[in-house]
Amino acid sequence: MGNCLGTRVINHHSPSTTNPPTPETSGNSNKPPGEPSSASSNNNSPENVGAGVENGSSKKETTTYQHSGKVISPNLKIFTLTELKSATRNFRPDTVLGEGGFGRVFKGWIDEKTYAPSKVGVGMAVAVKKSNPDSLQGLEEWQSEVKFLGKFSHPNLVKLLGYCWEEKQFLLVYEYMQKGSLENHLFRKGAEPLSWEVRLKVAIGAAQGLAFLHTSEKSVIYRDFKTSNILLDGDYNAKLSDFGLAKLGPINGNSHVTTRVMGTYGYAAPEYVATGHLYVKSDVYGFGVVLLEMLTGLRALDTNRPTGEHNLIDWARPSLSDKRKLKKIMDPRLEEQYPIKGAMQAAELIIQCLGSDPKTRPSMEEVLESLEKINAIKEKPKESKVKAKKLCSNRRQEQRSTHPNRSPLRTRGLIPLE
Repeated sequence: MGNCLGTRVINHHSPSTTNPPTPETSGNSNKPPGEPSSASSNNNSPENVGAGVENGSSKKETTTYQHSGKVISPNLKIFTLTELKSATRNFRPDTVLGEGGFGRVFKGWIDEKTYAPSKVGVGMAVAVKKSNPDSLQGLEEWQSEVKFLGKFSHPNLVKLLGYCWEEKQFLLVYEYMQKGSLENHLFRKGAEPLSWEVRLKVAIGAAQGLAFLHTSEKSVIYRDFKTSNILLDGDYNAKLSDFGLAKLGPINGNSHVTTRVMGTYGYAAPEYVATGHLYVKSDVYGFGVVLLEMLTGLRALDTNRPTGEHNLIDWARPSLSDKRKLKKIMDPRLEEQYPIKGAMQAAELIIQCLGSDPKTRPSMEEVLESLEKINAIKEKPKESKVKAKKLCSNRRQEQRSTHPNRSPLRTRGLIPLE
């Protein structure tokens, strides 16, 4: 993860009078980071571009509807570092929700209307992402998050509430997602298994988020689609998070943009890794990888697996078009509680998404349509062997308790019952 051009730092001690910087213009100032800005800046300065939120109140939104989402005017609160320290109890270790390349994420509490810090359990919970001082990607990813999440609103994109840039620290404040990441539900030991229905719900939600980004007025390439970036609310509604690597798509009829190769190995499309050419459908490849993980319950890359199985795609691909083989690689935690017809169609969709040529991959709108058809398959799944054994055992115990003195031959139907 790399750095981008230096950006002018804004004085955040007066949030009611300061507007947020915009990443598009943040290279215009020659002032060094850490120096407060002047109130008499010209109209092209970061202070005078965009719109802030005063004390948590909202401004009127400019809306353009796309796939149940909209493009909005920047509508973010500028928090002070003191406010966020108070909201997270000074970033106490027991409030840590997770950690990534950017830094740690802490759980905090703020007032629902004013966004002022509140006591634990009072108001609404938020997730506060705080940059790691040693992170090389802090500034660049912070800017990207503000640029994209501050502009888009969609049910399947995590909501950015505000940000802070103070004392050379970059912080972002998001809505809190009660169920955490899809990664934890699929791979963490002891996690409650996700049913087939819930997995499809998550896949459809994530696909809706990507489809919205790809079809917005200026298409956006997410570039880092993976299970850890898919967050779930209390009802398992999926929302995409972490837009640090997001990039505007190609323009003027171009098929791709050329950029540094960044992202997560195992999820990044092969053409992007090999050439740096980033296509909108490079995201579709990443979606195919995640869908395969959801079917198998296995990570895209895992060197702890037996030789030949380290790379999930290489290992699983030959099984995706064969029903008998597919059954063998399906997540055992599903306990065979899924319609095999739906599983086969999902496997076929994965094959299409993982195509080596981005031109042959389906669009995210087509992926979404396929997933909705799969979700409509409601044939009753076969009773799993595990559940069948439990049911059989329970029946035997009931028979023994009801007829404790009955001959075993009678219960087997070998002696006519009187």
